[in-house]
Amino acid sequence: MTMSTSDARAVRWMRPAVATLLLATAVLYLWGLGESGWANAYYSAAAQAGGQSWTAWFFGATDPAGGITVDKAPAALWVTGLSVRLFGLSSWSILVPQALCGVAAVGLTYATVRRCSGPVAGLLAGAVLALTPVAVLMFRFNNPDALLVLLLVAAAYALVRALERGGTGWLLLAGTLLGFGFLAKMLQALLVVPAFVLVYLLAAPVRPGRRLGQVLVAAVAMVVAAGWWVLVVRLWPAGQRPYIGGSQTNSVLELTLGYNGFGRLTGEEVGSVGGGRGWGDPGWTRLLGAGLADQASWLLPAAVVFLGFGLWLTRRAPRTDRTRAAFLLWGGWLLVTAAVFSYMDGIFHSYYTVALAPAIAALVGSGAVLAWRWRFQFGGPVLAATAGVTGIWGFLLLRGSGGEWSVLPAVVLFAGLLAAALLFLVGGLPRRVAAAAVGLGLVAALAGPAAYSVATAATPHSGALPAAGPGTTRFGGPPGGGGMGGLLGAPEPGAELAALLAEDAGDYTWAAAAVGSNNAAGYQLAARVPVLAVGGFNGTDPAPTLARFQQYVRTGQIHFFLGGPGMRGDSGSDESIRIAAWVAENFTEATVDGVTVYDLTA
Repeated sequence: MTMSTSDARAVRWMRPAVATLLLATAVLYLWGLGESGWANAYYSAAAQAGGQSWTAWFFGATDPAGGITVDKAPAALWVTGLSVRLFGLSSWSILVPQALCGVAAVGLTYATVRRCSGPVAGLLAGAVLALTPVAVLMFRFNNPDALLVLLLVAAAYALVRALERGGTGWLLLAGTLLGFGFLAKMLQALLVVPAFVLVYLLAAPVRPGRRLGQVLVAAVAMVVAAGWWVLVVRLWPAGQRPYIGGSQTNSVLELTLGYNGFGRLTGEEVGSVGGGRGWGDPGWTRLLGAGLADQASWLLPAAVVFLGFGLWLTRRAPRTDRTRAAFLLWGGWLLVTAAVFSYMDGIFHSYYTVALAPAIAALVGSGAVLAWRWRFQFGGPVLAATAGVTGIWGFLLLRGSGGEWSVLPAVVLFAGLLAAALLFLVGGLPRRVAAAAVGLGLVAALAGPAAYSVATAATPHSGALPAAGPGTTRFGGPPGGGGMGGLLGAPEPGAELAALLAEDAGDYTWAAAAVGSNNAAGYQLAARVPVLAVGGFNGTDPAPTLARFQQYVRTGQIHFFLGGPGMRGDSGSDESIRIAAWVAENFTEATVDGVTVYDLTA
């Protein structure tokens, strides 16, 4: 079959445009990446451990000796651990895989949207995702969210392919990718499942019985892909593997359903320190509040408008209409995830909103192109409404920035309102003027998030609670210099302490022990020796117990104990407090580089 002239022309401009998008995304995500150092030291230490020990790699342990795991499933650590094993331990070997996940996610977003809405919609969606500030943050950081987003977008691509001909293979791939998403960040990966199931049951071009059977088979694939690791951990003798961090009973099921599961919804996360919703009170306005709106919600109002427009326009379309299916897919993804984030009563952090970014990007790309195609009927007012709302919303988000940003809010507001006025009459304007109005609307829509994204990329980030945008260098990060890092930040020990920990480290299972995973991570990364994280991330896991710790000391497995008292949470174990008190009572205190050190072999 010969390619038409218009198709050939489209291919000629599409390929360089996509290449430019991906290259620009790679530059944004990779430029100056090493400035963030270890980024989240908690996961960097686990990657270091996985690069040295296959057991630590498989279970996601925080140290090479396998004392305790991180409080997530380890799929993201499998990627960074292999990178460390191949290229050595450095910030680049840990962070580059995250950036590559981001470039791949942008490319897959383009490919997914293009199949239903065309190449222009795909390019716009890819650009919106690439320039979402929280996406820039997470694709330059080593939390599990980067891999999670990539797997979710890949699953959406597989689902769209399955919808084209009712292919079982593509649907199985979608289920498998969602299962591996579970291994990246557990139950959060399943928030898109209702939209996936609804769309396939409604729009797949096969008979109802076959649709239902295919969905059930895909569900089995998802459970197998997610559950095989859980089953292995359950069957593995507990005494021969690391303790499951984040649980009180050394149980991966408790971690999945409790601390990382329903506890996030109810707020009853046993072992958390201070409870802590993180950002905003639960409610429908949470994502539009301070500390959250400027992360991923710049184009959220536009996405909602386009979602309503797309569903209304296709309300009488055939059952298998792919345009409506696409709006249902991305709209369901957005609404379910946003609802859970808005009303969950447990631990919630601003960077979680990166999971909204692909859906917002796809709805904006698809909706803008659809409205442009209908500009001579009622697409013009829709474009005008989104341009105006986005300009006003961008102004509200930017108006407190000040400094070199002082002019930007006014520019965004003026461009948005002018574009809205022109687009309202777009059906009667010359094509070039209409195109210029659309371009002005894009400037109003993307100027704010683009500026925030560039500021995010130009700013080093570290610690457990990073945030996108200007002025967030060490949000939740460690203090400068030596000393204990605390719950959310890793310490930066001096050369004298690092040398002390490394001395004769090979004679011990752990060169040192410290309360809290972030504290242990800072010492481990600096000295390149195993450091036992007493009590796990929050210091409230019963690992090790006081009796087990005393046994470690008696048998000469731990050289030093670092720091002061343990951590007391709202719930969970107080073993770390008892261990710290026992050490202080029975061993001599010394100070090295500002850190309290106890020699447990003295």
